[in-house]
Amino acid sequence: MTWVEALILGLLQGLTEFLPVSSSGHLELGKVLLDIEAKENLTFSILVHAATVLSIIVVFFDDIVKLASGLLKFEWNEETKYSFRIALSMIPVGVVGIFFMSEVESVYTGNIVFVGSMLLITASLLLLTYLAKSKDKDVTWRDAFIMGLAQAFAVLPGISRSGATIATGLFLGVRKDLVTRFSFLMVLVPIIGATVFDIIRDNDPAQITIGFFPLLTGFIAAFLSGLFACKVMLNIVRKGKLYYFAIYCIIVALLAIFLG
Repeated sequence: MTWVEALILGLLQGLTEFLPVSSSGHLELGKVLLDIEAKENLTFSILVHAATVLSIIVVFFDDIVKLASGLLKFEWNEETKYSFRIALSMIPVGVVGIFFMSEVESVYTGNIVFVGSMLLITASLLLLTYLAKSKDKDVTWRDAFIMGLAQAFAVLPGISRSGATIATGLFLGVRKDLVTRFSFLMVLVPIIGATVFDIIRDNDPAQITIGFFPLLTGFIAAFLSGLFACKVMLNIVRKGKLYYFAIYCIIVALLAIFLG
């Protein structure tokens, strides 16, 4: 992998992790179009996912500190309740990751027709949000679990995690700014867990063929573009402009299906 390829894929990961267009789907498309070796792609994916985690922490640093402070009081306060709702939302994707990992990995084979088909589902979810009636409510325990189910479904390449969880929350009547905040915070632990798991499972430095500079380039590109996309997404959901991304997903989906 060259530094130019790393730059492109890093930008793709950072932007698409938070924008509702599926980061995994775009990385699969990028891997096929740039003809990147699977082992290089795995190592690179671990690194850029770590970069996006860092960007979430930076954007929501005050929220994370507030939640941590509430938890350390060892009281059943609002911060503790919110943290437990986040934990509840992670159960479905945790079950998928523990018991169905091999089945999930089997679809990450560069099948861009499959990716395109899943992107059409993402586009449909985004378009349907215009039928959702927004209510002035925060995420309930029931909402958290249902959004968690949507996140578990988004392990498929082409299904946007942010798109699926935010759309689900909007269908449930959660206020726009609150559903976006919860959607981003609920992904922190699953991404960190998946990254640590991949590092442990594939901890063989001798098999890593990608150089240090491309890895560094990809990390910085993913981090900076992730910061940008995260802040942009907060404003887009608040203004109800998700149909832009639905149109984009449809275009990319049809292109992927055609090329496939």
